[in-house]
Amino acid sequence: MKTLTDTTTDELLVMLGDDVKRLRLDRNIAQTDLARQAGISRTALVNLETGVGATLSTLVRVLRVLGREEWLGTLAPKVTVSPIDVMRLGHQRQRASGERQGASTTRRDEPVQLLDQ
Repeated sequence: MKTLTDTTTDELLVMLGDDVKRLRLDRNIAQTDLARQAGISRTALVNLETGVGATLSTLVRVLRVLGREEWLGTLAPKVTVSPIDVMRLGHQRQRASGERQGASTTRRDEPVQLLDQ
């Protein structure tokens, strides 16, 4: 099975266009009506739906009319958990359990013995 990473840019554009077209047809909207509502030419919509020469502006305008702006949020989702917070939480758990990997098990309130140099 072909993965998205194995897919060419042209193939991805066609897939995206197919998704937009399917959404338009599911909502029973004619190309001319969607183009008018989006403020674009019918040719621009045809280009988007066929994966040939569409602009980002055309995509955004069409998605807004179709009520699918959330698609844009999936392009670069916001991080809900900070990697630094994850690191800190892991460090706190290690300290609480006393299992720091690769660290001495000597407690800080005990004297540390140094090796002779």
